[in-house]
Amino acid sequence: MDGLIYALGVIVFFVGLLASIALHEVGHMWPAKKFGVKVTQYFVGFGKTVWSFRRGETEYGIKSIPLGGYVKLVGMLPPAKGEHQDDEHPERVRSTNTGMFTQLIADARAAEYEQVKPGEEDRLFYRKPSWQKLIVMSGGPMVNVFLAIILFGIVFVGIGAPQSTTTVATVSDCVINADQTRQTCVASDPEAPAHEAGIEPGDQIVSFNGTQVDSWDQLTELIRDNDNGVAVIGVVRDGQELTLRTNTTVSLREDQAGSGDFENVGFLGVSPTQVSQREDPLFVMTTMWNYTKLTGEAIVEMPQRLVGVAKAAFGDEREQDSPMSVVGASRVAGDLTTVDQVTWAEKIGALLALLGAVNLFVALFNFIPLLPLDGGHIAGALWEAARRGVARLRRRPDPGYVDVAKMLPVAYAVATVLMVMGALLIYADIVNPVTLE
Repeated sequence: MDGLIYALGVIVFFVGLLASIALHEVGHMWPAKKFGVKVTQYFVGFGKTVWSFRRGETEYGIKSIPLGGYVKLVGMLPPAKGEHQDDEHPERVRSTNTGMFTQLIADARAAEYEQVKPGEEDRLFYRKPSWQKLIVMSGGPMVNVFLAIILFGIVFVGIGAPQSTTTVATVSDCVINADQTRQTCVASDPEAPAHEAGIEPGDQIVSFNGTQVDSWDQLTELIRDNDNGVAVIGVVRDGQELTLRTNTTVSLREDQAGSGDFENVGFLGVSPTQVSQREDPLFVMTTMWNYTKLTGEAIVEMPQRLVGVAKAAFGDEREQDSPMSVVGASRVAGDLTTVDQVTWAEKIGALLALLGAVNLFVALFNFIPLLPLDGGHIAGALWEAARRGVARLRRRPDPGYVDVAKMLPVAYAVATVLMVMGALLIYADIVNPVTLE
């Protein structure tokens, strides 16, 4: 049964991911069509076409490798200045360049105009105003942002966010520093203060050293600040108030900011019971902002984190916050659905939250100002608008369209890096996946 539930979690997440990709591309296609851009293809996936149909001038379909999608907007690259025009088809260009990159650029330009008919020149993407280019190219990642808000809204407002209570869920038998990779006690480990005091799962902690405890965060602060001090703990067990005594020890724990750094703080050895609590829309927005900052930091740190992934792919331990591919995220989705002592509502919420986090990552990653990512085209449109605005203010001739084709060598290099990165992540997710603790 667990195998079927695991497979169901993987399938549901993967279908949700494909839907997110499809909607991302709709975010590009819909405004492009509204602005009159000629759109010839809309596909989910890459590689060989599995299924497609044509409606009007656009072919819609699915390809064999479900790792992305694309929309073909005709005329994204302008003709280069000084190139020879084709006499029969003025909208096309013939290049006499023979250098490797110049020939690649020339071929890319020529391919842009293979489906342009006479009279369709004004439907070319590069001829559109800068503000329309911005809307078209930012439409995809903004759809992912919107999906993330919707998914987190369903989780936090509809299902509820996990909240830590002051009721004890588990009691540690011993003290294991946070920088240790093992989870089980050995003979040399000291006894955990909570275990020594006789705290039991189900106890509600109501006071600590005379201070009334109202939340788990407050209790955590009191414990961490109680370096090697006497701990007088008030608990409620089966309706009766008890006073338990012990001494907290000093242990190496991760800092509360979650930065990955460690510090020596007071340690008791208890974990909280989690309950689901429905939140308001303001909680959704503040949480989204916090997730956005954390995701941005993760993207900045990705090159460094990929070194760890490469080591993990060849035998080292895989970190829990390691970057993952679609394969890894799908495996985590399967794990989430098979967690014991969790309601189905909580499992569904965990799947939706994971999908929301993936959508947020896709959005922010696509805003990186490098081709072939959406951010590269957005940067080109912004530069074009700024350059033309300055020319108008200085009463100089219009400098014309920004030629993003000149950045194609960078685009090829970035695409190569992305493919290598994707292959590394998929391999690591197969041989040494991230697993739920």
